[in-house]
Amino acid sequence: MSKNKKNKKRQESAAVNKTVRQAADQSNAAAADPGTAADVDEIMKKYDRESNIRPWEGVPALVIKVLLAAFSIFMIYMNLVAVWDERIRRPLFLGIVIIFVFILFPARKSGGRPQKVNRIPIYDIIIAAVGSGCFFYFVANSKSIINRAVRINKLEIWLGVIGILVLAECCRRVTGIPILVVAGAFIVYSFAVGKSLRIIIYNLFYTTNGVIGTPIGVCSTYIVLFIIFGAFLEATGIADFFISCANCIAGSASGGPAKVAVISSALCGMVSGSSVGNTVTTGSVTIPMMKKTGYQGEFAGAVEAAASTGGQIMPPIMGAAAFLMAEMVGVPYSSIVIKAILPAVLYFIGIFLMVHLRAKRLGLKGIPKSELPSVKKILPKIYLLVPLIVLIYLIIAGYTMSRAAIIATLLCIVVSLFDKEHRMNPRKFLDALATGAQNTLSIAVACGIAGIIAGVVTMTGLGQVFISAIVGVSNGKLIIALVLTMLCCIILGMGVPTTATYIIMATTCAPILTTGMGLNPIPANMFVFYFGIVADITPPVALAAYAGSAIAKSDPMRTAFNASKLAIAAFLIPYMFCLNPAMLLIDTNAVEFVIIIITSIIGMYAISAAIEGYMLTELNPLFRIILAAAGLMLIYPGTLTDVVGTVITALIFVIEIQAKKNPGKA
Repeated sequence: MSKNKKNKKRQESAAVNKTVRQAADQSNAAAADPGTAADVDEIMKKYDRESNIRPWEGVPALVIKVLLAAFSIFMIYMNLVAVWDERIRRPLFLGIVIIFVFILFPARKSGGRPQKVNRIPIYDIIIAAVGSGCFFYFVANSKSIINRAVRINKLEIWLGVIGILVLAECCRRVTGIPILVVAGAFIVYSFAVGKSLRIIIYNLFYTTNGVIGTPIGVCSTYIVLFIIFGAFLEATGIADFFISCANCIAGSASGGPAKVAVISSALCGMVSGSSVGNTVTTGSVTIPMMKKTGYQGEFAGAVEAAASTGGQIMPPIMGAAAFLMAEMVGVPYSSIVIKAILPAVLYFIGIFLMVHLRAKRLGLKGIPKSELPSVKKILPKIYLLVPLIVLIYLIIAGYTMSRAAIIATLLCIVVSLFDKEHRMNPRKFLDALATGAQNTLSIAVACGIAGIIAGVVTMTGLGQVFISAIVGVSNGKLIIALVLTMLCCIILGMGVPTTATYIIMATTCAPILTTGMGLNPIPANMFVFYFGIVADITPPVALAAYAGSAIAKSDPMRTAFNASKLAIAAFLIPYMFCLNPAMLLIDTNAVEFVIIIITSIIGMYAISAAIEGYMLTELNPLFRIILAAAGLMLIYPGTLTDVVGTVITALIFVIEIQAKKNPGKA
């Protein structure tokens, strides 16, 4: 290379370094003024209906908190002590949920306007009483209605209509309109194929195939108890412990804060399973740190959002979908949890590699070790993991999920006693019970509406129509059927909460892969579940990204697009375990499983490098294309593709080593 070219290269490098330093200076200034809790509340009230709560203060607030806590205790009693028919416990559960929804959620978003404190309109009281009364009527007259079957009278028909409409209004307030549009379209289809109002209402309101179907059954038993457990575990301060552990592990590495965000979100995801909750909890710490290190706000918010969304696929909670999946597939819950571990780990490895390569490309440093918590400081609090470890052990050992959740919850109270700051007192005990009950409301309402969709599919045979259509278009080729199913999942799940999305997908789309294409039910259900969770970071409805942008003070849409790019693994991994179910420990052996792990990680590294445009040095466009192809080869199952993909990646890696050693010859 000529001397002039070398000088030009040095000048370009100096210009890049200057730009990076300027960006870092700007980020440092921005980090000094991160988004406040008020900023997060404002943007979440704008985009997230669950955050739009009526303001209650003083005695009324205490009364509502006590009532919510009483609801949690009642659910524990109903699951551990009471022996009631499902057609009593499920409508009773939904009737109580409706009352609390109208107490807590106003008819309209505040839109930034101040709401009147301690006030609930009279029309909300009337609607809550009438709507819950429809479900309580069913509870009181269940035997008579069951014995008469479809011969329900006109009063019962109209009670069913009103009950469904009030539940729909609850859903509008708590989760939004998209799921109602889907449910409404399915009901219209029922009328279109000739079903009468009597038949529709009987099936959707008075049988366990509709509103009070399997989703509400699972929600009122397992999900509610695990949500209560999560509330108590968070009260022990385990989120702070996870963040400290992540800082200790990766804080001092290149671009450390972003890696801390990935690790801490993975750990917190085991507990909460909520993408928005994880983003706000860990993001309030990690996003300002990332900006201070030199990451742009849009990227910092996106890292946290993408990592936090992965909490919904991280065992053991998995955003409550694991419980539904176990019920629908007909396998033990522990089996779903074990099979979901490797895909979840690969997802986080993908994000970790992306932030690592971005940090190397920008020359970002980590946090000085003097500012990080030491192992000696963290180790004494390792006892906080006891409830989580015991919970997993009890589930694997064969305890019922309800009993395992209660025992783990009691252990949370015990371990809290060792920490003065988080020690459980009567007030904190009340808060945890109330939080658990409140967090249940949105999932319960979504499960009820999703039950309508499942009921219509069962009643009309619509599932067979979907199967015939997709199988016909795909001409029996699995990869085409997977792509078409993915598109169905994205369209049907747009703007719909994760739990409800999974129910819709498992009812309408999973049978396409199982019945139509002969795929094992577990990878089929896991496939539709994965494409349901990406809504939280995919525009236009990207609640986790919006929460991250509020903290980072960045543009919400740009943050969402960055998060989608970072979460590319969520779009690839489902194809990996459908084309090769051995990734889910199905029909495999130890050697094959180890090979899958190795090739999958190499494949994720190749794809991450291709997307970021950096491996050890800047990659030219041709190498990026070749690496992307190699990564896809490694993801696709097959000895030949694995060997070719590995060789290509290794060759480019060797070329990169030489380029790094001799930058002037690049």
